[in-house]
Amino acid sequence: MIAALSIRPPGAPAPERVDCMQLIAGSGADGDRHLDPLSPRQLLLASTTSYAALDLPPQALRENLLLDDDIDRLPSGTVLQIGEHAQVRLMFACEACGRLDLHGARLATRIGARRGILARVVEGGVIRPGDPVRALGQRFASWPHDWRVRIAQVLDAVPPGAVVEYAQLARLAGIQSSYCRAFPRLLRTLGPGYAGKAIAARAACPGPRWNGAGLFDVTDAWASAPSRPAPRP
Repeated sequence: MIAALSIRPPGAPAPERVDCMQLIAGSGADGDRHLDPLSPRQLLLASTTSYAALDLPPQALRENLLLDDDIDRLPSGTVLQIGEHAQVRLMFACEACGRLDLHGARLATRIGARRGILARVVEGGVIRPGDPVRALGQRFASWPHDWRVRIAQVLDAVPPGAVVEYAQLARLAGIQSSYCRAFPRLLRTLGPGYAGKAIAARAACPGPRWNGAGLFDVTDAWASAPSRPAPRP
């Protein structure tokens, strides 16, 4: 069940509690700063069990949806039905950031992978606190929690002959743009097949630049593929 809803408008320092939320298919929550059709992190779902276990004040995890259900056990690719119409797809665990330490000493370290799960909107609709939440099963390909493995996964989807700019690659993989400085070294560790697939914005390249169209439509191609080990740092 939905315990609470929050939206963080663009420019707002923190999420704000709301009585209802309009979810837009393929984009996110209306009015939220993370509304983005090409991002895997449109929503953050957190659990009341995490708040209870860490004795946190309300909204400390900066979630959009606070659930009474423990969703950490559900695999990536699971679809949740919320209320009558809305559906969201679980993507990967949200990394704890340093801002969490404002709510407790070393909270970012103590919380580990319990901050919550990032999700994309599959079916839109209006949701409200008190709406039931039901898991419909793993209906999409899973996405790894390790950001380096996600980078490789996104690069695997780049069309032949095309390239993706570093900033867009970070956006598609759901990581901060500051990670771009690590991309040249990471690409070298991934192997020669990846070296020419991602470039800096100002780099000259005869091939078309891919924006990620169709990336999140994959249902089972990656789900049936063998697990990829994390690249060595």
